[in-house]
Amino acid sequence: MKKVAVILSGCGVYDGAEIHEAVLCLLHLSRHGAGYQCFAPDKLQHHVVNHLTGEEQAGGRNVLEEAARIARGQIRPLHELNAADFDALLLPGGFGAAKNLCDFASKGADTRVDPQVLAACKAFAAARKPAGYCCIAPVLIPHAYPAGVKGTIGTDAGVADAFTAMGGEHIGCAVTDVVEDSHYKVISTPAYMLAENIAEADTGIGKLVKRLLEM
Repeated sequence: MKKVAVILSGCGVYDGAEIHEAVLCLLHLSRHGAGYQCFAPDKLQHHVVNHLTGEEQAGGRNVLEEAARIARGQIRPLHELNAADFDALLLPGGFGAAKNLCDFASKGADTRVDPQVLAACKAFAAARKPAGYCCIAPVLIPHAYPAGVKGTIGTDAGVADAFTAMGGEHIGCAVTDVVEDSHYKVISTPAYMLAENIAEADTGIGKLVKRLLEM
């Protein structure tokens, strides 16, 4: 059985992992007969957003504890992730990827990646093991791979320009499709960067997971 490490960034589209994307990733892995283990950084998330109003609210939440809601408690702190134990890496999106895994949401092309996240992504890249990035998570790709690595966040011009400025080669992509860099074995899909409903997100994520396991 192929085993995939999944990095979550909390729970909730505005301040953590996008729940639909995370669940679809896990569902497609399971449907293809792959095993998975979820991980998340054990730290306070950037901020807390009321998902009913969309407004920031007082208080703090732990990324690992929040991500455990999606993983049904079956999750480990990111520092325990060893790339040697897995065949592939998968990162769903959500603003948590741009707020908790790195600071792209506030710094754009000048983003800094959480050291544990960067170490994990680079470990899979160095081992030539395939990795999949969904939605906004592909902004991590240029930091984990050499200059010129291909990836997509869809068609948003501002984010695409930032992807290029960070050293990647951005390729526009429809929500139902994927962009694969076969040399570096990294694949990405726009998901909710473009999806208008869960079915559209499902199509692209399904293709990504299938290809990830084939790689």
